[in-house]
Amino acid sequence: MKRWLLVGFSGLLLGAAGGAMADEGMWTLDHLPVKQMQQRYGFTPTPQWIDLVQHAAVRLAEGCSGSFVSADGLVMTNHHCANACLSQLSGSGHNYMADGYTAMKQQDEPKCPDVELNQLESITDVTTQVNAATNGKSGAERIKAERAVNSKIEEQCVAGDAKTWRCDVISLYQGGRYALYKYRRYQDVRLVFAPEQSIAFFGGDPDNFNFPRYDLDVTFFRAYVDGKPAKTSQFFKFDTHGPKAGEPTFVVGNPGSTQRQTPWLQLSAMRDDMLIPVYGYLSDLRGVLWQYSRASAQQAKEAQDMQFGIENTLKVFKGWLETLTNERFIAQKQKDDAALRDWIAADPARRAKYGDPWADLAKAQQRGKELQDRYSMIAGGRGFGVGTELFADAMTLVRGAAQRAKPDAERLPQFRNANLPAVEQSLEAKVPVYPEYERTMMAWSMEKMRQILGADDAFVHQALGKQSPDELAKTLVDGTKLADPAVRKQLWDGGEKAIEASTDPMIAFVRGIEPTATKLRKQFEDEVQAPTTKADEAIAQARFAREGTSNYPDATFTLRLSYGKVAGWKEGDHEVPPFTDFAGAYKRATGADPFKLPDSWIKAKDSLALATPFDFVTDNDIIGGNSGSPVIDRDGHAVGLIFDGNIHSIGGDFTYDGSNNRAVAVDTAALMEAVRKVYRLPRLADELANGHL
Repeated sequence: MKRWLLVGFSGLLLGAAGGAMADEGMWTLDHLPVKQMQQRYGFTPTPQWIDLVQHAAVRLAEGCSGSFVSADGLVMTNHHCANACLSQLSGSGHNYMADGYTAMKQQDEPKCPDVELNQLESITDVTTQVNAATNGKSGAERIKAERAVNSKIEEQCVAGDAKTWRCDVISLYQGGRYALYKYRRYQDVRLVFAPEQSIAFFGGDPDNFNFPRYDLDVTFFRAYVDGKPAKTSQFFKFDTHGPKAGEPTFVVGNPGSTQRQTPWLQLSAMRDDMLIPVYGYLSDLRGVLWQYSRASAQQAKEAQDMQFGIENTLKVFKGWLETLTNERFIAQKQKDDAALRDWIAADPARRAKYGDPWADLAKAQQRGKELQDRYSMIAGGRGFGVGTELFADAMTLVRGAAQRAKPDAERLPQFRNANLPAVEQSLEAKVPVYPEYERTMMAWSMEKMRQILGADDAFVHQALGKQSPDELAKTLVDGTKLADPAVRKQLWDGGEKAIEASTDPMIAFVRGIEPTATKLRKQFEDEVQAPTTKADEAIAQARFAREGTSNYPDATFTLRLSYGKVAGWKEGDHEVPPFTDFAGAYKRATGADPFKLPDSWIKAKDSLALATPFDFVTDNDIIGGNSGSPVIDRDGHAVGLIFDGNIHSIGGDFTYDGSNNRAVAVDTAALMEAVRKVYRLPRLADELANGHL
């Protein structure tokens, strides 16, 4: 979906870092563990190698990774990272997500309505500036100061050209360090090739987060500039043979978010007050979507993107809960926290400098528990239109008009001048809107809001009035004109006056609930987020003082490199080999979903080299957000494409176990064999082999 507002959890230097054990770590490019890489694999990355990694890798702004694999802007990522584009481009009589898409010539490459690619240009340490602005401040004063300094830094970075540049101030080490990430934007992104869903997600939910796997989870995009393919001098050359067992591998991507340095007090609150209730919420939503999709093939197409996301999220949450209820893990976290607290308490100077951040953290987490339901249902949008386009667009328009009327330094980060191109691209995108789906999602969301907040809640009465959730959803969806991008653009360009004058029912509805949402959001920021951030910073600074900064920071959906090797693992009493092959896919196929191969693969079987490696596993340290990451070798050549982790890796948000945590990738040998012999695309195959059109 275009937006899914469910849960918010959202000159290079060669460092001589140490600290992390085995092949653990998601390292920033300006602080790579060179000594460890040399000791483990006899490899020292040169500045030229790092520059290639930085500029050949890309980020899909809405949550995935990718890479340039030719000099003509060809981008490799996962099929499931292109779900939204494939669904949006599917018109009447087409289902590109299920059936795939092939551009036989360049003129056939359609523009994805709502895809932005980000290419990292530079990383700059801005810790001094941010700390100077926020030092000694707390609550609302701290939030205001942080927004102001971040706005100033980002606006200076884009230098009046936000269409070309994207700049983000990123908090690293729980606020122990701040860095400015400057990206080149590509908003003209076109679809080149995607296979059928049945081979991209072969094995479906039973095989998800498991291995062996037989998935061709790939999509090729192309970045355009001024209507022509982008010229990308830095790209990963395509190794058509793939890797070998035991060979060192490097994964370059944008892992979303980890909590490995988060105190146990915070993790336990997240488990009890967020994960457990949200897991139940999503389980209910899965049932609604399952029932909706059974009504017709059209409704199945409308729900497929959301269904895929929820199934995946539920499996991830299950893995998180298993980790966060593991007694050994809990004991180790508590031991680590106690050791740091004792270190602070042992010295009067340290006590004076750091105080007791755990006490402040406990107070903030308790306040978060008290506010969580109202905040998520009202300010988080979960109580009105989860997964819908129309409500999300209305919220963006109403909130955006109010935010743009403020000085840039006081706005929410999404609506700063430096970030507006992404908002405008989304609002102006020509995407299909399905009224029955919108009505169903809005009615269900509002019913859940009424259940959670209570039928007698004053806000519930204000929002629903005398109508039932079904009646209100029908009134809003049937009456709004927001499905038309021209209407959305007119309202956006008109600002506050246009929003205030609008009689569109969806706009009027959001206009009515936004004051309460704004008040709740500010309360949550001031009373929960600000004190949590301040306490986390004090803990991080104490840890720095005791241990140094030789470890990697938690993931922040910014470019990271992990190193490892192609390796299987031991599962119980048997060894899991690191590779699968084409022959195994045909053997696994049953002819029925989710083990049904598409017709293209059935027809091509006799022409394929069945010993071709299909998927493989490595012990690289990855998490969500790494989907679409290239696997490269020491020469900087692409040898694989990350698309999953094994079941043991799901707890990687909180800890890493090199004995059985594995990353799962498509072998480049499989990609080349399939492109040439299954899909008969010599133009694409030659571009991959030669590095240019």
